[in-house]
Amino acid sequence: MDIRQALHSDHFKTLDTQGLRDKMLVTKIMVPGQLSLTYSHVDRIIVGGAVPTDSPLTLSGGKELGVDYFLERREMGVINIGAPGRITVDGETVELGTHHGLYIPKESRDVSFESLDATKPARFYINSTPAHVRYQLRHIRPEDASPTTLGDPETGNVRTINKYLHTDVLDTCQLSMGLTQLEPGSMWNTMPCHTHERRMEVYFYFDLSEDDVVFHLCGEPQETRHIVVANEQAVIHPSWSIHCGFGTRRYTFIWGMCGENLTYDDMDFIASKELR
Repeated sequence: MDIRQALHSDHFKTLDTQGLRDKMLVTKIMVPGQLSLTYSHVDRIIVGGAVPTDSPLTLSGGKELGVDYFLERREMGVINIGAPGRITVDGETVELGTHHGLYIPKESRDVSFESLDATKPARFYINSTPAHVRYQLRHIRPEDASPTTLGDPETGNVRTINKYLHTDVLDTCQLSMGLTQLEPGSMWNTMPCHTHERRMEVYFYFDLSEDDVVFHLCGEPQETRHIVVANEQAVIHPSWSIHCGFGTRRYTFIWGMCGENLTYDDMDFIASKELR
């Protein structure tokens, strides 16, 4: 498990391109045959991916978490961006098609990930946060998500925000998670941008070709930087940072948040003319 320390806004201003990428960008997420996890000290979120091929991949505890098993004091959200697969939680098996999600509650002891066809593996994207209450295991199909369409073709940001782990859909302790799809001809996400001091956020970009990238904006509103993000990479944002981006073509991304509340629209919006 890769460990990332928290990034102070003053330190952020001193970083060069590689320093910024080392602190905020997660590049190793979807690795065939592996479970790849990154632990961030920002609200102690864990971000990662599971790509099972010939055999199941199983969660385990360890020194990094200081517990007997991975979800002893945590909850987890999973969204499958690959071919169909299955997740088994304490003997209960759930099959997940493409863009299906699963909420796995605290105190789930045995969790394993499998692909239905090893030659066409599932690609499970994972977010996990500390939790103090056990809720219910829940399969979230795309039609179960709570959708909101925003944006305008003239500003190139027409997108549908599909809220999977959200108070309209199910109960969680602090993890929110969803999938945002841009319409053809739209490349901007989350513009005008915002911050939310009450919650951190991670963006995971996918559905990009090998030659396409997203120019992802981050930093304080008066001191912004950008990170060039490739397919199936993620950016970790402290609560003081904006988060938005522009792609060389349309893309899809998964957002995950944790912190003080579960109020999705608790945001501090920033007018574009105020950005620097």
